[in-house]
Amino acid sequence: MNKTTISIIILTAFVVIAAVIYSIHRQQKQGASTVVEKTFAIIKPDAVAAKNSGPIIAAIEQNGFNIVGMRKLQMNKETAETFYAVHAARPFFGELVEFIISGPVVVLALEKENAIKAWRDLMGATDPKQAAEGTLRKQFGANIGNNALHGSDAPETAATELGIFFPELNK
Repeated sequence: MNKTTISIIILTAFVVIAAVIYSIHRQQKQGASTVVEKTFAIIKPDAVAAKNSGPIIAAIEQNGFNIVGMRKLQMNKETAETFYAVHAARPFFGELVEFIISGPVVVLALEKENAIKAWRDLMGATDPKQAAEGTLRKQFGANIGNNALHGSDAPETAATELGIFFPELNK
């Protein structure tokens, strides 16, 4: 082999190695942008009383969420006040507390890539009348007060809410 052929072989090897390294780096970078996260959800007393828990849970699973924690409970006033503490200064705080303790709820810890946004998208707008077709609030909510569901709005909120109802998940 002459020097030109050897140079072409070496150059080709470098190009192939660089392409492989770039491909691996790109795959790792893409994998890092999809974050599996947990979020918190409540099937509220209105939806539980209407016997809609089953269809809501089915929709959660059909939309690719993993349910990593779930329990049905009757929230007491102290827990409700802790849960809604962020709204304590607002005039509707008492109504929120009274509603959430008015009957059993189903609390859920959900896991999925970008779970917080995905759950909020599946729930739909707070006011069921403004919620998009196919969302759970459109299907199961009656009005802005009885809108069937709750979902965390940010990672910090999710961590706080999950900590109240599923402290074992933080271990």
